[in-house]
Amino acid sequence: MSLILRRDPFNELRSLQEDFNRTFGTAFPRLFGEEGLTNGKWVPSVDIREGENEIVLEADLPGLKPEDFELSVENRVLTLKGERKFEKQSETDNYHRIERSYGSFTRTFTLPSTVNADAVSAEFKNGVLRVTLPKKEEVRARQIQVKVNGEAEAPKSEAAAK
Repeated sequence: MSLILRRDPFNELRSLQEDFNRTFGTAFPRLFGEEGLTNGKWVPSVDIREGENEIVLEADLPGLKPEDFELSVENRVLTLKGERKFEKQSETDNYHRIERSYGSFTRTFTLPSTVNADAVSAEFKNGVLRVTLPKKEEVRARQIQVKVNGEAEAPKSEAAAK
């Protein structure tokens, strides 16, 4: 009787990768993250959503004041940069753990050609920066009136309501 064992080399690789991720995910949580090595840099989280008339970018900047960061638009590139500094309360403080990230950051976003860069506005409230990027008027969807035999007909949305 012969006993044949089939080996799956990919299964062994997956197992090795899981062991590696488990080791480095728990032993060095501050060194390795989703973005790779942090090198003392802090990267604020950003959400970007698109509405009918604008694109809105929201960045989490906890603990910062407006003078701690800069926001600029140049050549269709939106740049957010600044620094969150570690402020030790006193020389006698003995920290047991420091988990919050500190340091300088720079985030850049290429704006689509549909954005009106001259009308960008920003608001900073409760540690959240909200940047509103309005779309150009010519790219916004608009209702067009259709004439039938020389008479103007109401747009479909209005006609359906009647």
